[in-house]
Amino acid sequence: MSDQSATTSTLSRRAFLATASAVAMGGMTLAQDRTQPGSVRTETASLPPYGDATIPPGIRSRRVANVNGLTVHMLEAGYETPGRPAVLLLHGFPELAYSWRKVMLPLASAGYHVIAPDQRGYGRTTGWDDTYDADPDPFRILNMVRDAMALVYALGYRSVAMVVGHDAGAPVASWSALIRPDVFRSITIMSSPFEGPPAMPFDTANGAAPPRPAPTDEELDAELAKLNPPRKYYQNYQRTRGANDNMLHAPQGLHAFFRAYYHYKSADWKGNNPHPLKARIAEEMAKIPTYYVMEKDKGMAETVAPFMPSPAEIAACKWLTDAEVDVYASEFGRTQFTGALQGYRVRRGSDPKSLAEMRTFSGRAIDVPSMFVGGKSDWGTYQTPGAVDRMRTTACARMVGFHLVEGAGHWVQQEQPEQVSKLLIQFLREQGRTIRQ
Repeated sequence: MSDQSATTSTLSRRAFLATASAVAMGGMTLAQDRTQPGSVRTETASLPPYGDATIPPGIRSRRVANVNGLTVHMLEAGYETPGRPAVLLLHGFPELAYSWRKVMLPLASAGYHVIAPDQRGYGRTTGWDDTYDADPDPFRILNMVRDAMALVYALGYRSVAMVVGHDAGAPVASWSALIRPDVFRSITIMSSPFEGPPAMPFDTANGAAPPRPAPTDEELDAELAKLNPPRKYYQNYQRTRGANDNMLHAPQGLHAFFRAYYHYKSADWKGNNPHPLKARIAEEMAKIPTYYVMEKDKGMAETVAPFMPSPAEIAACKWLTDAEVDVYASEFGRTQFTGALQGYRVRRGSDPKSLAEMRTFSGRAIDVPSMFVGGKSDWGTYQTPGAVDRMRTTACARMVGFHLVEGAGHWVQQEQPEQVSKLLIQFLREQGRTIRQ
């Protein structure tokens, strides 16, 4: 493509986005059109019911317009009774609001209005740009916090009793609680420890040494590439232009890709025996399974393929049936992965603009009650050496619980929903978060 053609294409896309935004604000819906990239546009009436028949009765699917530029699709439970305190659940990657289906009714039965949105870049939430070259600013952490706040406000709440974030939803929840403790009154962090804001040089005018920057993902990758066999860090892979196509067009098919990916990171794969690592150096990081520290010449589709469970293992997997795998495969098959992957490009790693934004809060800790919940077989807890200690000592000033759930890997709220539900309800009750809005 010539430079002139590329410029024309970019301008055309921007013009379309401006038009689409104006139309959406007027309450109209555009049909999905994959021939022209840009803001995801889905005529929801043409889609089958969200989750098909796999969502328990008592949980409803709903769309909420004018939420920080989005029309947010969400699941909710406990909505029948007005005035209940709210709980906000933020999913991870590659997940959906659907990932919370097994803990929503227990929380609702405990007296809460439970809200689980498809986050920006995922599922049936619309209004985000689905191209790799999209403006990344809407996916930065401060705007994701605004997404969460705007949804809470749109639903008529000034605060929520608890925000819960799993995996890629954990930093969104963590930053929400850190920045707006008046809105997010307590937090449960799942699977991905929160290390706190990046440090800002202190007392250097009086001779103190500036803080030593941690090795970047790129520097770590360079060292991993020297190993035998050469390895690479998955977050760098997730930022690449080819990651979407590699997963979307997995040779084994999208359903089999999700089945193997979920199995490999779960407690069902007996090779998951996580433990703290000594340092963020290549030799230590290479101890982590290949779904986090990948073989250098493989994409994620090739990485998980050898770990496809057997037919007998699939039949025995009660926490994730084939019908439930189909939900993930169909939703990501429609939206693709690019929007979901944008967060890896700007919310993690060493993106200069994101780091500058986050340093605004340097020295601040989460000062509302906090709890961590992970799976005992989840390497996510330890994939960043030292993160757990920093979370428990400095990043969270009022951490009242740290739980590693038996029989669960990375998908803790899906693998062991009863145990997770009990922990969440106990935490809420102990913190006295039965606030009437």
